[in-house]
Amino acid sequence: MRIGVIGCGTIASALVPRLARDGHEIVVSERSHTRSTALAAAHENVIVADNQGVIDRADLIFVALMAEAAESILTDLEFRSGQSVISLMAGASLADLSLWVSPAAAPAILLPFPNVATPGAPVIAMGKMTALRGLLEPHNLIYTVENQAELDATLAAQAVLSPVVAMVQEASMWLGDRVADPAAGEAFLRALVGSNLMEGPCAPLLDALNTPGGYNQRLRQHMQGAGMVDYLTEGLNKLG
Repeated sequence: MRIGVIGCGTIASALVPRLARDGHEIVVSERSHTRSTALAAAHENVIVADNQGVIDRADLIFVALMAEAAESILTDLEFRSGQSVISLMAGASLADLSLWVSPAAAPAILLPFPNVATPGAPVIAMGKMTALRGLLEPHNLIYTVENQAELDATLAAQAVLSPVVAMVQEASMWLGDRVADPAAGEAFLRALVGSNLMEGPCAPLLDALNTPGGYNQRLRQHMQGAGMVDYLTEGLNKLG
């Protein structure tokens, strides 16, 4: 496919290598010059152009701009009928994007994460997914939502990643003060948490970790008693 990318921040810079290795012809905008030129240097099927050049050379276009700047940038460009424009922006609706890129179509919002190149990495998606499934599956797990309200709630819930990582980091630092190889201790905890979560749903895992008087039960009960669940719910409600 002929794919264009307008905007070259963290997410776009992660997505482009993921798509480039499948052999697509990709043109990225010169915004964030350092990143765009690095992508072109690393992949022979990636080139750099200005924003209009991206549109002129692509049939499928990903927009990875800051949402507050997207309207002023996109409405100055000339899209054409038959193009599909996919939003990588959390803060702009499909209705808005459709107006900004007409007469091109705006079928979907796709929200990948910086680990999108990792096998099994999830992406959030809303809208018509036919073209995106062909691009991303089976390498990536596409989690689809039905409407903007579900998208907003999913974006709030995914923020649990940062506190989970912070908890593992704090536990790793605590362990590092007590073992000869702190790096190995952190690697062990990352593998422990990651592999267990990938095995299946949370409820059976929690049940398996609920041995009366066991380390896992005692630490969880201590943290729950200190308000962990209440603070988490309060934070999610503020985000959502």
